Amino acid sequence: MSSPQQRLSSIANQFSAPGSAPAKQRLMAKNPDDIVITLALRTPLTKARKGGLKDTTLDDLLVSLLTSIREKSNLDPNLVEDVCVGNVLCPGQAYVARSAVLAAGYPVTAAASTANRFCSSGLLAIQNIANQIMAGSIDVGIAIGAESMSTNADSGPPEMSAQTMAHPLASQNKQPMGQTSENVAGQFDISREKHDQFAAKSYQKAEHAQKSGWLDDEIVPVVTKVKDPKTGEVKEVVVNRDDGIRYGTTAESLGKIRSAFPQWSPSRTTGGNASQITDGAAGLVLMKRWRAQELGQPIVAKFCGATVAGLEPRIMGIGPSIAIPKILNKFGLSKEEIDIFEINEAFASMGVYCVTKLGLDESKVNPRGGAIAIGHPLGCTGARQAVTALSELRRQNKRIAVTSMCVGTGMGMAGIFVSEH
Repeated sequence: MSSPQQRLSSIANQFSAPGSAPAKQRLMAKNPDDIVITLALRTPLTKARKGGLKDTTLDDLLVSLLTSIREKSNLDPNLVEDVCVGNVLCPGQAYVARSAVLAAGYPVTAAASTANRFCSSGLLAIQNIANQIMAGSIDVGIAIGAESMSTNADSGPPEMSAQTMAHPLASQNKQPMGQTSENVAGQFDISREKHDQFAAKSYQKAEHAQKSGWLDDEIVPVVTKVKDPKTGEVKEVVVNRDDGIRYGTTAESLGKIRSAFPQWSPSRTTGGNASQITDGAAGLVLMKRWRAQELGQPIVAKFCGATVAGLEPRIMGIGPSIAIPKILNKFGLSKEEIDIFEINEAFASMGVYCVTKLGLDESKVNPRGGAIAIGHPLGCTGARQAVTALSELRRQNKRIAVTSMCVGTGMGMAGIFVSEH
């Protein structure tokens, strides 16, 4: 019997197999029972404990996003049968999800649930709603990914090991998950220079995207209240842009930042080349194609499917290098047939490894920058990546996107979307 590592290697090796035209044609084909997305949007992503959403609780964040979805979808809210919220940190998250659905103007007939697979929770929420629709359990559902890291800090006990901690960036006092980044850097010999070069490109791409207005059709503003930490004054604000993007960032400037984890060799991860702690939410409306056509809903994209893979927890960051080949193999596709790869940048170490290991065209990877530049609200990311990928496919007039992320405790997840702009 082959070992788990041999099986993972087998999956990865299949990634280099050529795709077939019929496989891509099947993916692009339009069938009545396709699971389609009729609306995809997100809130701005803002710095935890510092940004515009720092005083916005998860329930208020959900109410704002769900209200925007209800208003912008032109969909009778009575048709929404279930809302699945991907979230990691919030206590009593199931209560929060249900109350937010009702407070956002949906009827009591709209149910709610939550999904938690750490950093892939947003994609898991999409998969959960899609699976219910495919099974005939519901006709119309909403998938949400949301996290308020300001008001629900990751407070796992410091004695927890790297294998059991969920989040890559919690606090610099107790951050065993940071050790997995150092494990990847050490085991695969990823230099500090490569870390900083990868991170700088993320910032530069995000800066260009924001200045060029590419993000405008992704984002819906959030009207909320912010408390001044010095004066205690509370004022109402409109948060309408990502605020974590550091303009003018270069590899040289990042190279001056000290190691975040000097206690773990080789100590190449810093606050500049790892994902930011962030607040934000993203959501998508899903139904079958025939139902969307019957309701006169615009079809934005097709959700083709998702898969998950497990791997050694100590190097969990390389999860996308396993999950991406696995899902492409399931669909008979080659990497050349994918127009955009949205890979969550938990750490630069894992980003460098995954792009190199998979031999990806760097111009296709996170063209608007990634979590290093704009942040990684844990439960939000899987949904946010889908929203971003679909917007970028429209901008480029391309069709197929793969989203993927590493997942705490040693997993990876990946999904495939086809734009129908």
